[in-house]
Amino acid sequence: MDEPFWKTTPLEAMNPTQWEQLCDGCGKCCLSKLEDEDTGEIYWTSVGCRLFDGATCRCADYANRLARVPDCVGLTPQNVRTISWLPSTCAYRLVGEGHDLYWWHHLVSGSPETVHEAGISVRGKLTASEDDLAEPEDYFDHMLEEEP
Repeated sequence: MDEPFWKTTPLEAMNPTQWEQLCDGCGKCCLSKLEDEDTGEIYWTSVGCRLFDGATCRCADYANRLARVPDCVGLTPQNVRTISWLPSTCAYRLVGEGHDLYWWHHLVSGSPETVHEAGISVRGKLTASEDDLAEPEDYFDHMLEEEP
């Protein structure tokens, strides 16, 4: 039996289909994060991006997200190894660090629902959309104690 592509293909060599399939669909990267300017420490919030669909854990306009949301970070093989806020469970981070995917990842389980069933995704965990918040200080009410 052949090894799955994420075990044999470096991130930089993945084709666009493989790259997109690697996303686990958790939605964590679509949460607003706060960064301490002095320490660089990242604080997670339960606030979703204005384009994030909390029910599906997908972007409502994925193809145009980078143009529509100026601070959206498009993940690439070149930057996933340097983004400090990528979740510890993120498939891009795991594969980039030489680890295997978790049992709940759809490429392992065969179902896109297992990420939600395992409680890894942010489905049902949002408390606001960034469109609901007028001031930067408003995010403080939605800060999480740890990575979701």
